[in-house]
Amino acid sequence: MRTSRTAGGGYSGTPLAKKIGVKAGQRVRLVHRPEGWEIPGLPEGCAVSGGDGSDGGEGGDGGEGSAGVDVAVVFHRSLGELVAEAPALVGGLDDHAMLWIAWPRKAAGHRSDITENALREIFLPLGVVDVKVAALGEDWSGLKFVRRKELRTT
Repeated sequence: MRTSRTAGGGYSGTPLAKKIGVKAGQRVRLVHRPEGWEIPGLPEGCAVSGGDGSDGGEGGDGGEGSAGVDVAVVFHRSLGELVAEAPALVGGLDDHAMLWIAWPRKAAGHRSDITENALREIFLPLGVVDVKVAALGEDWSGLKFVRRKELRTT
């Protein structure tokens, strides 16, 4: 898979940080982050964790996943591995946090058994709803999930 040093906004021209909804001062976690994948143009005061294997980054097991952050971007190439991790990802999601699931873009010539519909089948029964799909750079597609309003406690 091709790896760029940064993940641009794709063909839309929208900066990636804005596209995925990162705001100033937010906490962002990158889980199973591919080498070299970054979010360029992060707003002031953002804290980014993950990516080194110690807390759910590349090669990690998901670590803390979505717990305690405003935006979690979770990368997977295999549906089987994602299915195993999904309940913990949703369980750790704060009421107003965003969970992006990223998978290799077929439009860029990559192979994966992950599809938007498969993600919905896995995640919707767990109490979240998908609200946006986007290209997360040249090599990754992403589907954004948030906790259903009726299931939020705050």
